[in-house]
Formats: sequence, C-alpha cells, structure tokens
Amino acid sequence: MDNKIIARPLSVEEFAPFGEVIEKEGAEQFSINEGLCTRFHDLATIEFSGPSAKPLLSVFSSKPCPLPLELKMVERHPLGSQAFIPFLGAPFLVIVAPDQAGTPGRPLAFVTAKGQGINFRKNTWHGVLSPLQEPAEFMVIDRGGEGDNLEEYKFNDPYFVTV
Repeated sequence: MDNKIIARPLSVEEFAPFGEVIEKEGAEQFSINEGLCTRFHDLATIEFSGPSAKPLLSVFSSKPCPLPLELKMVERHPLGSQAFIPFLGAPFLVIVAPDQAGTPGRPLAFVTAKGQGINFRKNTWHGVLSPLQEPAEFMVIDRGGEGDNLEEYKFNDPYFVTV
C-alpha cells in the first residue's frame, strides 16, 4: 500500500464532495451598517439532526502538527456538519476520505490559503484539526444535543501526509 499523501492547495471544486470552502471570494455580498460594513452572506450549509439538536459555536485552540503527519485515525459526525474558521487566517491542513461502504477510503489532503475555512458535510470522514506552523485558534460551528455524533476509524497502517 502506498501510504504517502501529498497535500495540495484547497479548492472549491476538489473539496465539494466533502463539504464547502468558507471564503469571501465568489460569495454574495452587500453593504450593511450604513455602508460601514460588507456582509459576505450564507457561506456554508450548517446541518444538524436528531433529538434536541442545536447548533454550537465554540473555539478550539490547537497545537501545530509535525510533518510528515502520521495519520492513524479519521472521524466523522453522522448527525451534523462541522465548520472550522481560523481566527488569524493561518493556513492549516485538511484531511478527508471518501466513504466506502461505511469505512473511509484513501485519504486526500489539502492546505488552505490564508483566510479560508472549511465546512465538513454531515457524515464526512476527516482528520483532526491540524495547524501547520504555530498554535492556532478556530471558530467551530457544529451540532450539539442528544445522540452519538462521533464515529472514529483507526487505519491498520498509518498514512504519512506532507505538504
């Protein structure tokens, strides 16, 4: 098995099967607050379902990942989407995998551009939060409420992700 994965720049088209790229480019925009502010509107689809489901807004503080990143595990959230928006816009590593009959297929890796965030679709296999250069903080929008919204999968052989 070829266990080396080289991350490529994040693009709207390549990431579409897994979720949405959150960025201002191409977004609907309009002036608000008496012309002092521009609103970039409706940048992601927030999904959540299940008993007592509600959106959560949190801050995650994460250490940078060493490269090559040893990818031993991916996870998914069957009851809701999960959005990550970096506070300072620093690039981070995004790892996703297609679903193959309930288990993850071969992972893909992307590097965000400055100012990009991502929104994983509900039930998308993905790696953990992975800043590249220094500790980073992220605004996270995901699902809260009753029900088991986390499934983890451990690979028999790890993958090694580089940029």
